[in-house]
Amino acid sequence: MYQQKVSQIIQSLDMLEVSCELDFKLPVNESLLTGKGEKLLFDAYGDLNGKGAMPTLKNLKIPIKVGKNVLLYDDAKHFNRYRLATLKSSLYQVFNFPWHAGYLRMCRAHERECLLSGLQDRVWKGPPLASSCFGPAEEAGDLSGNGASGWKLNAYNDLQYDLISRLHGYRLMRIPAYENLMIGGQLQRVDKLLLHPGPDLLKTIGTWLLRKMS
Repeated sequence: MYQQKVSQIIQSLDMLEVSCELDFKLPVNESLLTGKGEKLLFDAYGDLNGKGAMPTLKNLKIPIKVGKNVLLYDDAKHFNRYRLATLKSSLYQVFNFPWHAGYLRMCRAHERECLLSGLQDRVWKGPPLASSCFGPAEEAGDLSGNGASGWKLNAYNDLQYDLISRLHGYRLMRIPAYENLMIGGQLQRVDKLLLHPGPDLLKTIGTWLLRKMS
């Protein structure tokens, strides 16, 4: 379902003849993180009760790149208390992201949907790195105690994408599942619109994306 929606986003830009680079991989220049960047990551890692050495990504995997804009679609698994904690970190006082306020609101409002979609072990517990950094997860669905180590790693990685893309000179545009577009006089959620959009709707979505990139 995630890949289907990303494909629809790509198609919406194709219909407007927007030149896109797909599956762009950005190697991380670790020297850019030295000093202030490391401090920003460390603060967020601590907010999630991270233990031991702080991991850093080696590269960013970006599904869609348009010039200096890099686009990510965020589904329900990106909206929960742990992502909220990283969004409150000092990184977002140092750098401005136009979508930041909306993401704070969505993380508060949509954790229940994250619970419905994020209980599988691969998401809730995450890879072995998640438990190494954040300790073992509680039983699936139990957000007390240590909660979901996989969710914590996902939230920390989201913050890494935000910081690293900015340090490398890119403008990260996050497309949240819960953003609303006015279609036919009604507000409709992006995730619903991307299910089976016709040609006219695809053009509308593409135009909306171009406005966000301008």
